[in-house]
Amino acid sequence: MDISGIQLVFAFVIGLSFLIFLILKTKIHTFLALISGAVLIGLIAGLDAEKIVDAISQGFGSTLGSIGIIIGFGLMMGEIFQLSGAATRMARTFLKICGKGREEAALAITGFIVSIPIFCDSAFVILTPIVKEISRQTKKSVVGLGFALAGGLVITHSLVPPTPGPLASAGLFDVDLGQFFIVGIIVAIPMIIVTTIYTARLGKKIYQLPGDSENVWERPERQIPVYEKLVREDESGLPGTLISFLPIFLPILLIMGSTIAKAMKLTGTVAAILNFLGTPVIAVGVGLIIAIYTLAWKFSRKEVIEKMENSLKAAGMIILITGGGGALGRVLTTSGIGNFLADLITAQPVPVIVLPFVIATLFRFAQGSATVAMMTSASICAPIVIAAGGSPVLGALAACIGSLFFSTFNDSFFWVTNRLMGITETKEQVRTWSFTSTLAWAVGFVELMILHFVFGSLL
Repeated sequence: MDISGIQLVFAFVIGLSFLIFLILKTKIHTFLALISGAVLIGLIAGLDAEKIVDAISQGFGSTLGSIGIIIGFGLMMGEIFQLSGAATRMARTFLKICGKGREEAALAITGFIVSIPIFCDSAFVILTPIVKEISRQTKKSVVGLGFALAGGLVITHSLVPPTPGPLASAGLFDVDLGQFFIVGIIVAIPMIIVTTIYTARLGKKIYQLPGDSENVWERPERQIPVYEKLVREDESGLPGTLISFLPIFLPILLIMGSTIAKAMKLTGTVAAILNFLGTPVIAVGVGLIIAIYTLAWKFSRKEVIEKMENSLKAAGMIILITGGGGALGRVLTTSGIGNFLADLITAQPVPVIVLPFVIATLFRFAQGSATVAMMTSASICAPIVIAAGGSPVLGALAACIGSLFFSTFNDSFFWVTNRLMGITETKEQVRTWSFTSTLAWAVGFVELMILHFVFGSLL
């Protein structure tokens, strides 16, 4: 390795170490940490100040140009789902479809769908009353039911756009959003099946029922399933099934239509219309407009505007972090670090897509946030994976899967799930949610390797 190569490796190691230190040990926000890390890497790599600033500006702007608006639209839609009760309608619909004895599967499917537009933390809070009511009426353990729901929520939240993490990863790797959506759905299904089987068995080992009042729990000696009419509350105030699902499924269909049109190389007016409506910004925007006028019609203009403005408060930080990741990635590319590390990695027997998986896993374990883990991993690894000739789709997917590793005390969702399900003992908290998230992570890694070795050349 020549002197310039040593300098580039040194810049990468020192810059990455500095970034990790800022995120974990200081009061500096992740966005500022990303920009600071990008500046330090650029300086050590030998870039002058003007090139560093240009790279940061270009990386920030180009990344947000494709996904910033979608993040805002998606979060607004999530608020509408919460305000209108559409999320509750979806849950009850799946329960009726799946029938008696398959409540865990119904809740996992609910989480799988609901978490597409709604943050998993918020969705779990919204759906917890339904979980408790099912447990009361069927005498099934709230543990198996609740963590099946949590598994469905977090897997979709981590793998399927337009949730911010997958959306940012797709943007940083510059992959087609429709293609990434389809691959994410396909990969998520086996993960949800396995975690649902695990949580159903877990519910039999940790048999807990909700008491008559909030935060009161019972642990009978044995499980006696008693099936009554599920979820008996009045549903008159909830929106209809079709209009509840429409704002989610229509954008999905539009994006998939555009993807199919491009794959078939269609031309003419129909293709132009499909490509326009299937542009992610347009498709999600259409879904948001439909949600406003079909789900929020009975609420005042002030209520609806306030709800959507609340969502933008969360969107601001997510957008900044995403842009910061794009800035870091552009500095790595401009400095030549991406190409140099790609050459080093391709000389090794390990597939290059393992790199974003490992880095996301480490960041997840170190600082807790799955979104930060996948964004940081994608921003670091995108230039390397692309320069090494790896699949951008699988690279982005690897960052997303790695972020599922061992949810623990530094992850907000760990506390949301355990506390709302009445799990207070540390050993049981780890056994319930930490193991469930890690099981999804392990299954996802196996799928990632299969996709790489079997379909890598096609993706």
